Amino acid sequence: MNTRSPQTTNARRIMLRGSWRTENIGDVGHTPGMLQILREHLPDVAVTLWPNDIKGGVEEMLLRNFPGLRIARTDAELKTAFAECDFLLHGSATSLAQPASVERWKKETGGKPYGVYGITLAAEGDKAQALVFNPGLTDSQRALLNGARFLFLRDGVSLKFARQTGITCPVVELGQDSAFGVKLRDEAKAADYLRKNGLEDRKFLCVIPRLRNTPFWGVNRAPQSDFDKMKHAVNEANKEVDFEKFRAAIIAFVRETGFKVLLCPECDDHMILNKEMILNRLPDDVRGKTVWRETFWPMDEAVAVYARALGLLSMDMHSPIMATANGTPAIVCRWWQQTSKGFMWQDIGLGDWLFDMDTEKNGDRITEAVLSLARNPADARAKVAKAMEFVRDRQKATMVVLDRELKRIGSAA
Repeated sequence: MNTRSPQTTNARRIMLRGSWRTENIGDVGHTPGMLQILREHLPDVAVTLWPNDIKGGVEEMLLRNFPGLRIARTDAELKTAFAECDFLLHGSATSLAQPASVERWKKETGGKPYGVYGITLAAEGDKAQALVFNPGLTDSQRALLNGARFLFLRDGVSLKFARQTGITCPVVELGQDSAFGVKLRDEAKAADYLRKNGLEDRKFLCVIPRLRNTPFWGVNRAPQSDFDKMKHAVNEANKEVDFEKFRAAIIAFVRETGFKVLLCPECDDHMILNKEMILNRLPDDVRGKTVWRETFWPMDEAVAVYARALGLLSMDMHSPIMATANGTPAIVCRWWQQTSKGFMWQDIGLGDWLFDMDTEKNGDRITEAVLSLARNPADARAKVAKAMEFVRDRQKATMVVLDRELKRIGSAA
């Protein structure tokens, strides 16, 4: 079992199930965000991570910044962790992402308790789930959620559904995505990148693209299934009108402010998307003020860059979350194909910066929101600070619940 430092024998121990994909810095961010929240509010708790994927330097980043962290991957390591840990915490995701892991925990630990932190739920057959990988809440998932000690939903739409559908675990409340806890920033790499590309602090806009359906078939280099082909057709049918609205906002921003734009990725398919759908289609005067990030980047470098930006304009969700967590305003654009996670912007008081691309006919409101970041930067940052006060209050409240559960376990021992 990997560890950088010994853990005391009397520590309260939890197992964190998370770290889903390294091709997506949003997925990467769930784990350091959760570890940061735990460190701030429950510093005596020892954590063992049960990851899906921590390759590509992610493991080293985690151990460098959380030196007491243990990582369990092999069956032998998991067996030891199951014996030592008192509680399983299922981390933030687009759903109850690992029901089989929760079932395994229950079976192999003899029914030790567990909780679910910062996920999205959707009704079976919900239109918003029709073309994504979460088909809704199954009977087996419902049973697992009912058996949890707590369920924290990362958006108000999911919270409403959980309550309406009658989830019976003791605590069902709002608890934002754990990526809001991210504070890891590689300042040296960020400063070097900005210097080399002529990007000045607070004088550039980060732009993050995406397609309506994540092309996992491309990310995983796998053949397209029939379902993948249908999702690809949706992407192709909509990407021009979607990106046209982004290009209009970028053009207006550059021409009014004279500032630069950084086209950057949240997922490893975003670099080519930025080039094909934005960079290559900008007029010459705007293209000359646009920096294209050609390679994927580590999460901590990206977050440090976001922290120095004037703001973000994003079609994806977790770069805005991590930027907001580090003080930078972020505008989020979504479609019906995505889960309800985008509505967390309304929950935390940033609804003016949330746009539905299906109803924004010409993109003028998106452009105006982008320009407002440059016209009123102090007001925008004050708005972010207020939103984060709400988030931090909810983080504290969720940790009070977890602390209570751990104390309950301790008193029963």
